[in-house]
Amino acid sequence: MKQSVQERRDAGRAARARLPRAALADVHITADRPDPMALLQSQATSRIAELVPIRYGRMLTSALAFYRGAALIMAADLAAGPHTGLTAQLCGDAHLCNFGLFGSPERNLVFDVNDFDETLPGPWEWDVKRLVASLAIAGRDNGFRADDRAEVVRSCVSGYRTRMQELAGMGELEAWYTQTTVDAELQNSVDTKFAREIQQTAAKARAHDSLQAVAKLTETVDGQSRLISRPPLVVPIEELVGADRARQYEQQMTPFMERYRDSLEDSRRALIERFDYVTMARKVVGVGSVGLRAWIVLLTGRDSGDPLLLQMKEAQPSVLERFLGASPYPNAAQRVSVGQRLMQASSDILLGWLHAVGPDGYEADYYVRQLHDWKGAVSVQTSNPKLLADYGQACAHALARAHSRTGDRIAIAAYLGSSDAADTALIRFAEAYADQNERDYAALREAVDAGRITAESDL
Repeated sequence: MKQSVQERRDAGRAARARLPRAALADVHITADRPDPMALLQSQATSRIAELVPIRYGRMLTSALAFYRGAALIMAADLAAGPHTGLTAQLCGDAHLCNFGLFGSPERNLVFDVNDFDETLPGPWEWDVKRLVASLAIAGRDNGFRADDRAEVVRSCVSGYRTRMQELAGMGELEAWYTQTTVDAELQNSVDTKFAREIQQTAAKARAHDSLQAVAKLTETVDGQSRLISRPPLVVPIEELVGADRARQYEQQMTPFMERYRDSLEDSRRALIERFDYVTMARKVVGVGSVGLRAWIVLLTGRDSGDPLLLQMKEAQPSVLERFLGASPYPNAAQRVSVGQRLMQASSDILLGWLHAVGPDGYEADYYVRQLHDWKGAVSVQTSNPKLLADYGQACAHALARAHSRTGDRIAIAAYLGSSDAADTALIRFAEAYADQNERDYAALREAVDAGRITAESDL
């Protein structure tokens, strides 16, 4: 039977008995904590071997870069402690660099969570802890004082708490339709300096579309479009497997594209059927994702002047599944796509999935999306404390809205309450986990220096 609003509030307050708000500060590093380097190396076994050193090299560039690649390490640490028991669909890797600008189907520029490789239902506070720790780590990398870092995290947590309270007061449809558009809500909710930063980022994002990406990533040779080779970061299929195998694979793309189309809504299926395959290349993406198979696929529509670039990226089980149980979706890419559709207010109209054998002969689950569709991100590495605080609050607003779509927003709001108890606790957590992250970061550097792990820099 459906619970009343009061019963949902009571459930939220009862969760304080399972995990008092003050206990949100605790970092549970146990004596039998898994070796962080062993966890990282366990992920390497199913990745492209020659690319794994690039992953470690990118993680070594800063403490924040290490943290971006350490989602499994943090998942193990979070799972070692108690939780509220209030669940929602999680991003699973909600650090500050996994939020950004992109185009909605209505051609608005929206700000939202934009990475779902680790998405899975779980305790809502795990995402919040992942976010606040990333803000503290970014603040340290930028040379912020401790009190400035505390204000950055406080702005984030209070933003999550107050936005969840606002959502708790809304009707179901109103809460579901809520989104953050750059032209409306975002610029009106932050100070002038941050609004200016967002305006500049938005202008760049609007220019960052398929046509711009095609101009950057392709060249014309003998009248044919091909993807520019930049090994090992971008390797065209012809270089990877040879011209004969590339021609054979072109025939295999037809059934693969049919499987992908089957994952789309009927209206989107009709659209993608208007495009034809041209060529593809393997691409190295991100920090934590390096070593996973990712392909950029060039298609053309009306004619050669109507290009579309898709990204086909390998999905593996979420790092959270080791601790929260397996996803109900046997296809990991379906898990990613469904999680994204659940959490985002507006998702890529071409987001879908398939299971396929790649040009390299490796069989995997792949999710598919547009490579560039008005994508943009704020430069956190150059942010001052006020700018990072405003950005962290914007991330918190987006995360609260995302959690409210599948979690009990009334119960979560009641758990958090109107005081700053959770804010203060999570400031302490963020600093404590930033300390732990620095120790783990140092351990990776030590392992590389000792020759136990191979890292390749500047790529």
